[in-house]
Amino acid sequence: MIIMSSEATKEQIENVINEIKRLRLKADLSRGDFRSVIGVVGDERKIDFSHFEALPGVKETLRIETPYKLISREFSRLSEDPAKHGVIEVRDVKIGGGEPVFIAGPCAVENKGQLLKIAEGAKKAGAQILRGGIFKPRSSAYSFQGLGSGSQEEAQEALSWLREAGDKYEMPVITEARGESQIDLIAEYVDIIQIGARNMYDQDLLGKVGRTGKPVVFKRHFGAGIEEFLSFAEYIAVEGNRNIILCERGIIPIGKGKSFTRYTLDLASVPAIEKETYLPIIVDPSHATGRRDLIFSMSCAAVAAGASGLMIETHHNPAEALVDGPQSVTPDELKDIIDACRRIYKEIHRKPAGK
Repeated sequence: MIIMSSEATKEQIENVINEIKRLRLKADLSRGDFRSVIGVVGDERKIDFSHFEALPGVKETLRIETPYKLISREFSRLSEDPAKHGVIEVRDVKIGGGEPVFIAGPCAVENKGQLLKIAEGAKKAGAQILRGGIFKPRSSAYSFQGLGSGSQEEAQEALSWLREAGDKYEMPVITEARGESQIDLIAEYVDIIQIGARNMYDQDLLGKVGRTGKPVVFKRHFGAGIEEFLSFAEYIAVEGNRNIILCERGIIPIGKGKSFTRYTLDLASVPAIEKETYLPIIVDPSHATGRRDLIFSMSCAAVAAGASGLMIETHHNPAEALVDGPQSVTPDELKDIIDACRRIYKEIHRKPAGK
């Protein structure tokens, strides 16, 4: 990191950036109220820090030791503007730094009528963002792969339904990208692009979604440690996109035998990650538990742990859902969850009397 002095001119800052580019590295400029900080992204072996320290306008150079440099708390403190990236705005919804945000909708979009009915129910329940899967990554090649698995026209039509439902009920919309070829099409219709757990390690996909500039919900792989999770989120940040919403969705359970939950919901990761990065983190209790009867408890626990929001699979008739019916809640159940979570948040953040 190259920290510019408070008196550094625009020309001096541009000169430092040009020097970084000359070395075939990337420069990430963060302007604070009192100074500017330039993050140097690339192979550090190419960097002669003493050379940069001698340039006009440079106050000092520092190394950030973590592998997730641009999204680290350290970078945020040095840039003197942590709030700028700590809250991600999607239309009129703010994620991070305040009351939890609720993302709800079907795991898979089945038809237009189904989506509009669920969107209406989710809105009435208090959800602010509508989710809907168009391209579904499935373990079995014979399972329903989502409407996007057909022709380009079919995928486009399904995405238009999602956009229409979001506009009708005044909710930003989110869907998952399963591969690079889908990014451009998805970006035309949605407000947030989701990278699922299975694709956490796909560096080319992360780079492409980062270059869209769209907010990204980035899910933790079920076998990834926290450092690994944050390190791969950095692939999005180095493309100049720090509108990243991290998502905890459960890790592989230890042991064999009867499976009581689909995954192990690692709620300790929420406060642990918040100490490492300024990015907001939400929780997906649906995929973590795989059980409708556990969603309420785990949602409340996630908010108590400090999650900035929840992503909950919702269906008006879970018994008929083509995908993940056993872990989907009804709109009425969703309302109970949201109401309880909001009470918990208010109680935790309630100011003592007289203060």
